[in-house]
Amino acid sequence: MRPHKEGITIIFSIFTGLLLVNVLLFFITPLLICYIFLGCSAIICFFILQFFRNPKRPVITNDNIVLCPADGKIVAIENIYEPEYFNNSRILISVFMSPLNVHVNRYPVNGIVKYFKYHAGKYFVAYHPKSSLENERTTVIIQKSDGTEIMVRQIAGIIARRIVCYAKENTAVKQGEELGFIKFGSRVDIFLPTDAQIMVKLHQKVKANITQIARYYKIM
Repeated sequence: MRPHKEGITIIFSIFTGLLLVNVLLFFITPLLICYIFLGCSAIICFFILQFFRNPKRPVITNDNIVLCPADGKIVAIENIYEPEYFNNSRILISVFMSPLNVHVNRYPVNGIVKYFKYHAGKYFVAYHPKSSLENERTTVIIQKSDGTEIMVRQIAGIIARRIVCYAKENTAVKQGEELGFIKFGSRVDIFLPTDAQIMVKLHQKVKANITQIARYYKIM
């Protein structure tokens, strides 16, 4: 499986560093220690490759369906007041990504990026309720062809310290395309209209481009 482009430099640096250390240990330490460290190195390399994996997930676009933007587990489904952009009530669905999940984030709908903003912030545990408004995060608004606006928010966690977002205002995006990447454990929030039909449950495991988060039919 191909690694994500955001991980190439990290993978190369870690692999090179571990290789050099293993070669050095071979000349200065007993073989048993060399084998132990080699085994640990293999585990680290496997974990890094797993974290930066980027599986191909073709998607058949559907303007009435909101697809999940991230792999992970649903940790919140609630009606809340959204103060940054909408200034009204929205349905919040939060997806927590553990370090074992694929960390590529994807656009849940077709549309135009109407708003993008990066927020510096704190690093609470990603599933903590405060993380949505106080952690380092990005906010992206996608406007569908019928005028409906969907918010996606990438949130850094206690380990994640690097959010990558490819969104640019006034550009067209397609459902399933890459929105960005968050390095290590983190969270993605999606804010939907209050009349959206929610299709997931609390604690459900979900996958980007595969799990249908909601249905939404706007009455013209």
